[in-house]
Parts: sequence; C-alpha cells; structure tokens
Amino acid sequence: MSRIGKRELVIPAGVTVTVENNTVTVKGPKGELKLEKADIITIKEVEGKIITERPNDAKVSKQLHGTTNALVKNMIVGVTDGYTKGLEAVGVGYRFQVQGNKINVSAGFSHPVVVEVPADLKVEQVNNTEITISGIDKQKVTEFAANIRAIREPEPYKGKGIRYKGEYVRRKEGKKAAK
Repeated sequence: MSRIGKRELVIPAGVTVTVENNTVTVKGPKGELKLEKADIITIKEVEGKIITERPNDAKVSKQLHGTTNALVKNMIVGVTDGYTKGLEAVGVGYRFQVQGNKINVSAGFSHPVVVEVPADLKVEQVNNTEITISGIDKQKVTEFAANIRAIREPEPYKGKGIRYKGEYVRRKEGKKAAK
C-alpha cells in the first residue's frame, strides 16, 4: 500500500483547492497552480483535508496514487511558501550577472553564456558567484536550476563548476595518486 498516497494533506488557511473534471486548481496567497490528474485517481476534500484514492491495486493505479498526492502537496506548499534553489559558481573567473530577465554566466568558456529567465520565476543575485532562483512551481524552479548547472557541472579534480548551494562534490586524487 502506498504510504504517500494514503497521506492526508491539510489545507492551510488562505488556500482553496478545487477539483473540476480532471483538473485540480490550487489558489493561495502567492498565486495559482493547475494540474491535470489521471482519470483513475479520485481527489476529495473532506473537512479541510485533501484525500487521494485509487480504484484498485493495479500497478499503474498504485504508481499514480502516490505521484498525484505528492504533486498536490507540492502545489499547496508552492502557493503558500514557494520554492527556492541556490546556485554557486566555483572557480577563477566563474560568475553570474543578472540583468533584467537574463542571466549572464561566465563559466570558463571563451564567451559568456546568456540564459533567459522564464516569466514565472524570479532570480536574485546574492553576490557575483551566487544566485537564488524562486517561484511557486517546484518543477519549474528545479528544472531551471538544473539547466543552469548543466552549463558547467562541477568536475571531481578541482571542484570547479556550477553547483547547487550546499552540494558536496566528491573529489578525486588525480595523476599524482598513480605514482
């Protein structure tokens, strides 16, 4: 039995959850999110709680049960608190420059890489080597952070590259260890 699917989600004050046909809409103080749910999963609102149910124990319905519950929980957290993801550039000359809705990334290439920020995300520059990405949709925030990190992933020998805030990069010895 899915433990995540059975979880009851408490609706905080100021948040409304509506289910119409196959669309779940969550409105809160920070904005509104929509989700197209699967036909076999039913979502009910009972006494200020959201309950997801599945019709049978088929493999597909078990998979969708927990996934749908987690997605609705992420939507509730997103419209109340929002999500943030921090990135840091480690290396000589590696830095970020936020200019309006564009990020200018200097990451050891012969040219700066310019990335456009999606309209529903907000990017703040902490200093020239750190940025913070924030928004209400967890998937969009983490995907955009992953796309920026993919410009120059951290390498294991010197640790240079773009990494998440607090990410641990496992280091290798290099050539001198072979002797």
